[in-house]
Amino acid sequence: MDEINRWADIDEDLLKEISKRFHAYDDYLQLRLVCKEWSLKLPKIPNGNKIPWLLLPDETVKNHSYEDEEIYHLMQLAAADDETLDTCVLEEKDIYHIMLPEMQSDNKFIRGSGHGWLIVQSISDGTMQMLNPFTNRSLDLPPVSTLPDIIDYKPDNHGDEYTLWDFRDIRVTGDRDSVHRFEVYKVIINSSPEHDIENFMAVVIFGPNQRLAFYKPGNMRWVEFPTRDKRFEDVIFFQEKIYAINNDGQLYEFDTKIRAGLKGGIHETRPPSEIPVGPHEPKCLIGCANGSLLMLVRYLRHPFLRRIRRDFETYKFDIYELKRNRKEWSTLDNLGNYILVIGFNSSVQIPVPFLSKGNQIWFTDNQTAMQSSFYDPVFQDIGIFDLDHGNFQRVLLEVKFFCPPVWLLP
Repeated sequence: MDEINRWADIDEDLLKEISKRFHAYDDYLQLRLVCKEWSLKLPKIPNGNKIPWLLLPDETVKNHSYEDEEIYHLMQLAAADDETLDTCVLEEKDIYHIMLPEMQSDNKFIRGSGHGWLIVQSISDGTMQMLNPFTNRSLDLPPVSTLPDIIDYKPDNHGDEYTLWDFRDIRVTGDRDSVHRFEVYKVIINSSPEHDIENFMAVVIFGPNQRLAFYKPGNMRWVEFPTRDKRFEDVIFFQEKIYAINNDGQLYEFDTKIRAGLKGGIHETRPPSEIPVGPHEPKCLIGCANGSLLMLVRYLRHPFLRRIRRDFETYKFDIYELKRNRKEWSTLDNLGNYILVIGFNSSVQIPVPFLSKGNQIWFTDNQTAMQSSFYDPVFQDIGIFDLDHGNFQRVLLEVKFFCPPVWLLP
């Protein structure tokens, strides 16, 4: 009995550190079941576990037969039949379906994910909400009508509900559905609001010029960043700062510890001289465990083969690294024992002791402006790029989606 009590009384910080070594959910659950005290000390969802799950819209899953199970279990395609994801049924080499009542409609789409949360937007009323499918909790964000480029919103003025600034900064009117579909490019969050609501922050890339705005609890509206620069393509929270990258490859840095809001602007590091610029070369930004920043350039093209029915496909990646305390980007061709996960999610680097190999890029499709249709389901550009061999593994080639799939990281 004394031996059991000694294990039950293990230091809580030490127990949580041990739990980070359990990368499979079923193993983690067994750890929580060792004794009642451990179950109380450890959270239901492991904070240190970063296994990515690919969330698929319900209407497309029903029509798909999962044949290539090797890729699917590698990509952790999650599922369950309850409103809340029951981690007891999650197994690392299986495919599951998660039914979210809030998402069972083509009126909703996802514009971001991170820290176990989805950022969901409504087409009909422009509301924005954070949803945690693991805990079934939600948090409202300011609606689309409060973004800085919106001048006025009159819901009863059918066909011209919005007055806003267009990409030339000219005052124009727009219909509700179009504005709600295209106004929000991507939303990221700095943490789970369940853990620290006072320091919680969300950032949105918005409008036809893809500018930046932020939200803090208590704000009624989105607040524009202290720069009116345009064409931002990714933004991240990293080491208590906000970093953003635009289409030119220019890095921006903002301090979040300013009581009045944010402070910052263009970073002193210039873009690489050879970096491509244009809509077919979007950029992603990733913070690394070693303190470096990575800029990922994704190359898109129209598929050459007629049997491929996607509007475009990724055919190449370039990676640039900005090391800590350096002022110049350098090329990087090996990620070591890490993968990069990009899409509508907060772009992240993940260690892979639980996978067969690292040095890969996992990507989903977030290029909605390039799609041939916004009212019908379309094929998506989803897959894994292996840097060791320079090849792609394409996923869900024969499935159309109303709402693009998105990576979800607990």
